[in-house]
Amino acid sequence: MSVLDRFLRYVQYDTQADERSQTYPSTDKQLVLLRDLVTELQAIGLNDASIDEHGYVMATIPATTRKAGVPTIGLIAHVDTSPEMSGAGVRPIVHRQYDGRDLVLPDDPTAVLRVADNPRLAEQIGRDVVTASGTTLLGADDKAGVAEIVTAAAYLVAHPEIPHGPVRIAFTPDEEIGRGTKYFDVARFGATCAYTLDGGSRGEVESESFSADAMTLTFHGFNTHPGYAKGRMINAIKVAADFIARLPPDRLSPETTAEREGFVHPYVVSASVERTSVKLIVRDFVTAALREKEDLLERLAKDTVAKFPGSRLETTIEEQYRNMREVLDGCPEVAEYAREAVRRAGIEVRSRLIRGGTDGSRLSFMGLPTPNLFAGEHNFHSRLEWVSVQDMEKAVEVIVNLCRIWEERTSS
Repeated sequence: MSVLDRFLRYVQYDTQADERSQTYPSTDKQLVLLRDLVTELQAIGLNDASIDEHGYVMATIPATTRKAGVPTIGLIAHVDTSPEMSGAGVRPIVHRQYDGRDLVLPDDPTAVLRVADNPRLAEQIGRDVVTASGTTLLGADDKAGVAEIVTAAAYLVAHPEIPHGPVRIAFTPDEEIGRGTKYFDVARFGATCAYTLDGGSRGEVESESFSADAMTLTFHGFNTHPGYAKGRMINAIKVAADFIARLPPDRLSPETTAEREGFVHPYVVSASVERTSVKLIVRDFVTAALREKEDLLERLAKDTVAKFPGSRLETTIEEQYRNMREVLDGCPEVAEYAREAVRRAGIEVRSRLIRGGTDGSRLSFMGLPTPNLFAGEHNFHSRLEWVSVQDMEKAVEVIVNLCRIWEERTSS
């Protein structure tokens, strides 16, 4: 079965995660695909494939090498899709031999994949592009990665003449809501390092991510009957609004930064007169710079509170994840072997910063160095999501190359 066949089948499973849920996984429908993947992995010859009580699927591609001591490597992808866009009733469309024109998606003519807005489409002329039909996301994030790993596993099992060490596979839930590694058992997985297949354009090898904190600033006021509030009411909504207005308008925000620039981003306001909380995410590639940004936010908040006598500030900061480079710099071969695998596939290496985080960011700090490799995904979380069939095929080739390289670089 081809990587395209698998992908077209997987995207028709509704696996949308739910950040409001208190269960794990956050939705039972993720388990439907996860359980079916166990069956499929067993059918291609991975006899130890299993699913645990948290929904993690793990399996092993047995070693074929005669060498002793070849490290066990891991391949990881997530099955869930974003809560931001429906993943129910996905109707994938394969646009064969893409001719370079804008693609109007048939179920909603206002959904147009425009070349002007998607410069990577120009690389796909003559290739096959897959989209959804216009009313849902496609689910390439990350079912492309799932399809690529399963297809590579099937190929390696069918070609035992290819020498490689043990390869561990994991499929996880709830990555899209930041919980993908919550119960991931690194010791049970048993790999020296791993690779997530969850990236964009062909050739991308991502070994550096943001460091990230979540910060909540809660402004306390005083509520009373508005008809008799003169000199007494302290409206926490107005206090919070004053704070938000103090944020720099021309810097330090997602809409004004790029490349290595960090930012602060207010994204949720829970408002009432008595108590208003502003949730912010704080991002930077230099971990120490998070504290600088948090100090700035707290200073602006304190200046605001001073303007409203009787109001009060409460601050909480939660560590989210750290720049994976801090770990990967200590084992440079992990990313270098990935770059070599890309080159052997005849494609250019694209080293890219992740202006965000991946499960690999967390796993790296859990003792499993895990860079991210391309899966061919574009326009994540959108009705305009798309993937190239040929990019998925190249990702399969890169996985196979990677398994070979780890075996070759191990002395007998």
